[in-house]
Amino acid sequence: MKIIKRSGAEAIFNAEKITAAVMKANYEVPEKERLSREQIQDITDSVENICLDMNRSLSVEEVQDLVEEHIMDKRAFSVARKYITYRYNRALVRKANSTDKQILSLLECDNEEVKQENSNKNPTVNSVQRDYMAGEVSKDITRRFLLPAEVMRAHDQGIIHFHDTDYFAQHMHNCCLVNLEDMLQNGTVVSETMIESPKSFSTACNIATQSIAQIASSQYGGQSITLTHLAPFVDVSRQKYRRQVEEEFRDAGLSYTSDQVDRVAELRVLDEIKRGVQMIQYQVITLMTTNGQAPFVSVFMYLNEAPEGRLRDDLALIIKEVLKQRIQGVKNEKGVYITPAFPKLLYVLEENNITEDSEYWYLTELAAKCTAKRMVPDYISEKMMRELKQGNCYPCMGCRSFLTVYHDEEHRPKFYGRFNQGVVTLNLVDVACSSGGDMDSFWSILEKRLALCKEALMCRHNRLKGTLSDVAPILWQYGALGRLKKGETIDKLLYGGYSTISLGYAGLCECTRYMTGKSHTDPEGTPFALKLMQKLNDACRLWREQENIDFSLYGTPLESTTYKFAKCLQNRFGVIEGVTDKNYITNSYHVHVTEEINAFDKLKFEAQFQNLSPGGAVSYVEVPNMENNIEAVLEVMKFIYHNIMYAELNTKSDYCQVCDFSGQIQIEKDDDGKLIWKCPNCGNTNQDKMNVARRTCGYIGTQYWNQGRTQEIQERVLHL
Repeated sequence: MKIIKRSGAEAIFNAEKITAAVMKANYEVPEKERLSREQIQDITDSVENICLDMNRSLSVEEVQDLVEEHIMDKRAFSVARKYITYRYNRALVRKANSTDKQILSLLECDNEEVKQENSNKNPTVNSVQRDYMAGEVSKDITRRFLLPAEVMRAHDQGIIHFHDTDYFAQHMHNCCLVNLEDMLQNGTVVSETMIESPKSFSTACNIATQSIAQIASSQYGGQSITLTHLAPFVDVSRQKYRRQVEEEFRDAGLSYTSDQVDRVAELRVLDEIKRGVQMIQYQVITLMTTNGQAPFVSVFMYLNEAPEGRLRDDLALIIKEVLKQRIQGVKNEKGVYITPAFPKLLYVLEENNITEDSEYWYLTELAAKCTAKRMVPDYISEKMMRELKQGNCYPCMGCRSFLTVYHDEEHRPKFYGRFNQGVVTLNLVDVACSSGGDMDSFWSILEKRLALCKEALMCRHNRLKGTLSDVAPILWQYGALGRLKKGETIDKLLYGGYSTISLGYAGLCECTRYMTGKSHTDPEGTPFALKLMQKLNDACRLWREQENIDFSLYGTPLESTTYKFAKCLQNRFGVIEGVTDKNYITNSYHVHVTEEINAFDKLKFEAQFQNLSPGGAVSYVEVPNMENNIEAVLEVMKFIYHNIMYAELNTKSDYCQVCDFSGQIQIEKDDDGKLIWKCPNCGNTNQDKMNVARRTCGYIGTQYWNQGRTQEIQERVLHL
């Protein structure tokens, strides 16, 4: 059994330290008030058993809390006071240098919590360590100076989660839809270098990838681009090649026809599309931002976004090449093709590609093969999205955050060039457990927690308020998000619906189970879940009216926070069957990962909650290897088109570098009870010698996960 030290490092659990600490406190009180040796041993044994039953590594603070409780249970109040005083004095000593120790543990690659904190960051790489070091300083400043005590306290207790405190000290926003069209058509500036409108498709792709890296370094969330903004440059290249081919024919003294010129030029266009798409795929994966990771970027593929004719046909050529290259994958260090994490692909299901006789059905078949092999693309239903978004269809920002509909000064809907200010997530399970199951108490506590969330969200908003466009020129001055003047603030982009700010929520499933005794999929539990979701939306609407800021309800994609919330719930309320008995809580509105339900019922059920999560939502179905059953993938895709706005299929695509096994790497417990990854073929458990890809929060993760998320992945049931 392991324990997490205050530095974040993992160590072997040593029960003797509990005994020694209690005995030290015991000797400092009068003999008649002391505990007996048997009582002290009983405390040690009880705490050790609780730690074993938790099925995870507890922190030192959690263990000490348990020791306190057990001393009090023995009614040894004098001993308890001495023990608490000792803890307090030690805390004062540590307070002065806690940040230093955290940073040192990062540099020595000895911080277990950080190792598992982000499934797309490798904590041994210098650039990642530098980002984490800066993050520790930001957290310290945020904690001591920037956030109100009540917000910080609620964050620490897992009542809410104030996202991205490691970036909050800087004036940075969350995620965005990049206005690549503006940057490419009107020129941009990258690192103080003027970039004019490109004269070829491949140059446009190169500018796009350089811009993606710059944008990722200026914000902390995901970004999305659309291939539609690249499509016009295919014809720019086509016309260039036509001129070149004609010149070559003339120089060679050959007679030629216009059709012959077109055929040769088109072959060169297709080759350039291949090179341009390859550039995007490989540069996005290999670029390292100042955040110490590849850019979190999604690529939107929407045929109807381009007018019918040459431009749409060129867009189809690009989409086809993107899908073909993703099916192939990228090579790992051994030269074996594996599943890359980025870019995430978003494919729109629409009237002209959803049936066998539709014009672009061949692209949908290719998308199905790609999903079966590489877990992407994910699917947006044009039909359902138009129903929910006032007749519009547009991409999410990053993995799942959706903008509200906004009209520009000419009353046209505008999406590209907009952004999200940030997220604060409410732990719904904590609201339920705090109420003790009393419904009146639940709604009363919810109102107080929502008021706290609003206060925290206004902290996010006010941190951005007054930010000068100069802090990120590519965003605010050179087209990615705006064309503001030097020295101008971004304030006008924070109000009136131009940007959004998100109230996140987590654990609707466990919350409903605690309050009703039923799953939220049960007809007796669903009405409560829907009523709760409506209450959250009502709060966002009220705040919007009060502040002229677009508050929006967001189904939070918990990653490491799912473990944090679970630990806090266990500390506050103990282990409650079906509610707090896991080392994770369920993301947003999702059906619990262990619940048996088929793919079609799951998607249909969750669709009603996507409607109530306008600020962000994505549903998934867990499937086995589907490479030999593409027809089934296509049936799921058709169902998505008719029933739900945004969904994805989770497959398994792993590789063992020791024995060349390709398939599903298993999760098992080691001798200490820790969940580890193990090759089913050769037994390899060295994470550095395997490539594992799993979807955890909308994005594919490839750097492993904390124990809570790993348990959640292990317990997922198949829906197909």
